[in-house]
Amino acid sequence: MANAPVTRLERFADALESACQRVGRVAAWLTLLLVLTTFAVVVLRYFFSVGWIWLQEASVYLHALVFLLGAAYTLGKDEHVRVDIFYRRLSERRRHMVDALGTLFLLLPSVVFIFWMSWGYVLRSWIGKEASRQTGGLPYPFPPLLKTAILVASLLLLLQGLAWIARYLRGARESDGGA
Repeated sequence: MANAPVTRLERFADALESACQRVGRVAAWLTLLLVLTTFAVVVLRYFFSVGWIWLQEASVYLHALVFLLGAAYTLGKDEHVRVDIFYRRLSERRRHMVDALGTLFLLLPSVVFIFWMSWGYVLRSWIGKEASRQTGGLPYPFPPLLKTAILVASLLLLLQGLAWIARYLRGARESDGGA
């Protein structure tokens, strides 16, 4: 229904998705930085016989950040891999219900569990002022910042999941009740 009024739930979903989209754009720029960093590591090593541990670690950290911060963005664009053996045969209304229930009972508990289990891991890293174990590696606070990205990714996936549930419920309500 194109002329249906925008509800508070939809505004809430829009705000959540907007936050995830902004972080996704940051992850896209980090991808460029990752490519440049990896290129620098290769050129320095093979053409100049120079290797800096901190630059290699930066490349690994950037790779992790791209995946962690890009997960909610990818979910919001519905670009994650989906095996839809039965799903494609369902009516639009039932697809919305499957998506809402899958998000509610699979995605949300998973990201809450990841957040819960990572909390102590991240906290210990900050309290211990963790730095690289490698001589010449990245100093404090880079390792704790990377670990904090696990918590951020969990929260972003939670927000995106809540936004999706709101959209799925609206879509299921508006679709015709076909089989």
